[in-house]
Amino acid sequence: MIGYLNNQIDQLVWGDRLLKYGLPGRILTGVLRNLYAVLRDIVSGQLTLRSMSLVYTTLLSIVPLMAFSFSVLKGLGVHKELESRLYAVLAPLGDKGVEITDQLMTLVDNVNGSVLGGIGLAFFIYTAISMVQKIEESFNYVWYVTKPRNFARRFTEYMFVLLIGPLAIVLAIGAIATVQNESAVQWLSQSTFFGPFFAATSRLTPYLVISGVFTFLYAYMPNTKVNFRAALVGGLAGGILWATIGMAFAAFIANSARTQAIYASFAIAITTLIWLYLNWLILLIGAQIAFYFQNPAYLRIGRREPRLSNEMRERLALNIMLLVGKEFREPGPGVNLLSLGRVLKIPTITLAPIAAGLESNGLLTTNEMENFLPGREMSRIKLTDILSVVRHDGETGSHRDPEWHSAIDALGGALDAAVARTLADQTLSDLLDEQTA
Repeated sequence: MIGYLNNQIDQLVWGDRLLKYGLPGRILTGVLRNLYAVLRDIVSGQLTLRSMSLVYTTLLSIVPLMAFSFSVLKGLGVHKELESRLYAVLAPLGDKGVEITDQLMTLVDNVNGSVLGGIGLAFFIYTAISMVQKIEESFNYVWYVTKPRNFARRFTEYMFVLLIGPLAIVLAIGAIATVQNESAVQWLSQSTFFGPFFAATSRLTPYLVISGVFTFLYAYMPNTKVNFRAALVGGLAGGILWATIGMAFAAFIANSARTQAIYASFAIAITTLIWLYLNWLILLIGAQIAFYFQNPAYLRIGRREPRLSNEMRERLALNIMLLVGKEFREPGPGVNLLSLGRVLKIPTITLAPIAAGLESNGLLTTNEMENFLPGREMSRIKLTDILSVVRHDGETGSHRDPEWHSAIDALGGALDAAVARTLADQTLSDLLDEQTA
């Protein structure tokens, strides 16, 4: 029975049953496939595990982050505007949200220049940056990115976000308030015809702001190129989900008097942890939807470990080195995992281990733009060296040498000798010369 149901669900989601109903069928098929893929990823445990990790990092970093933000805003005299927005953000927590906000503001007010000195300042900077770094690592996981930003880029961009981000938020809030106070807007809001439209828009504004923030994070944080449409789709999905979960959670808190009676003073801590976990999980779900929108080929396979034959691994290693060598001789836009995936029509998650093996053996290196370059002079890179990376690299070995049967040992030696005779002393440079001859 279970097998039959699984088969029917598989045919409904991945088959063409709904496609024959035109545009509504295609839309419903897309929604079902994305829903199936996201639920599969949640059940696998990685998204929930990373959400819990972000909750832990948030608890350590929330005060340093707010201290940085408010130190910038205090200098401009607008920190009270951001304080008022915290009450709105934590509104789903009800009275507990107000209590949490008041406690956070008390902690931030206690953070002054005398406290932020020497080791204390270094610790605050470390915890604030580690928060942004943890978010980037989670987004890189969703986008199958194996290499994070280098340290210089991380420090520069993270500090930019920490210093400019709060100011941008306040400017946006101020712009909205200014527009709302204009006489023309006031007249339109009181108009019989435009009034309902403005009322509906004002209710949607918080969700649109959240969707905009999510869209920015999805486009900016992963260390890869994210199309704006994909980031926007993920931002809208995350914003709608955040609004829905927020209302449900607010209703839960309003009717949780029994829970508060049981946990007493621990109730506020438990409520905060649950709310933080749900927020981070929603953020990662939106990132996953953005990834699937840009890479629909991953919808069905998900995050399965690539399984390649030895022949495929050998050809990929040789092809990677050939493309890198061509780019080095005739410089162009550069070769990286993304461009290799597009040219070879193979997912980057499949290419990454092979490229990492070539790099660890000194056959590849990366420049400051994170593009691949030959690890040494191409006339000194033998083709046998490239093949040995995928044929022998990564063996864990054993405490004793295996005892092969004499016939198998002889056959293996003959195969190795045949490969050596075929390649002889041919190098990557020789292979490139043959392509241009």
